[in-house]
Amino acid sequence: MSADATAWEALRLSLWVACWATLLAVPLALWIAWILARKEFWGKSLLNALVHLPLVLPPVVTGYVLLIIFGRTAPLGQALEAIGLRLAFHWSGAVLAAIIMGFPLMVRAMRLAIEAVDPKLEEAAATLGAPRTAVFARVTLPLIAPGILAGSVMGFAKAMGEFGATITFVANIPGQTQTLPSAIWTALQIPGAEGQVVGMVLMACVVAIGAVLLSETLARRVAKRIAGA
Repeated sequence: MSADATAWEALRLSLWVACWATLLAVPLALWIAWILARKEFWGKSLLNALVHLPLVLPPVVTGYVLLIIFGRTAPLGQALEAIGLRLAFHWSGAVLAAIIMGFPLMVRAMRLAIEAVDPKLEEAAATLGAPRTAVFARVTLPLIAPGILAGSVMGFAKAMGEFGATITFVANIPGQTQTLPSAIWTALQIPGAEGQVVGMVLMACVVAIGAVLLSETLARRVAKRIAGA
């Protein structure tokens, strides 16, 4: 495979992994953010610490823990593989690693958005007879939409740039598990491959800037819609 083909394949896989990681993580992140923002219970501090643990642990440690839990010789890994879900040394494992590493950023953005909503607005809707699901869908969700978008973009960006946990858990197999950061790291080990490295770095920058611009555009549209409602 040529250098250009390797770079484009790595970019394709990174986008694939980042999209899946974002889509799978958003509902769970929103649920956890809601619990942390609105509920009081024993163990809340512990849950908050566990959510943010990937931010303070070295990514390699996170990847190693994933390998111990979901590795092909681990009981859980074998059980999942028996039903057709392989994680270790597979692109789906890169999705899992990206979810875990980006999850704290998503939860934090969504939690701040939820905490900014005045509970009295929800209480007023509830007193009018609206069920909880309707209150959330019609009152809370539109108000926290910018926070959800911000969290989603941060999770996507983290998934695109994730390296340590990913390379530890799924290795660096070209065409299978080699994401763009892994491909850049590999190229850096090759003398005279500076041009290839620069090209892949530019790819990463374009995707990151595009994601931020898209997020800003969507956030402005949501804000205008809310203001006009």
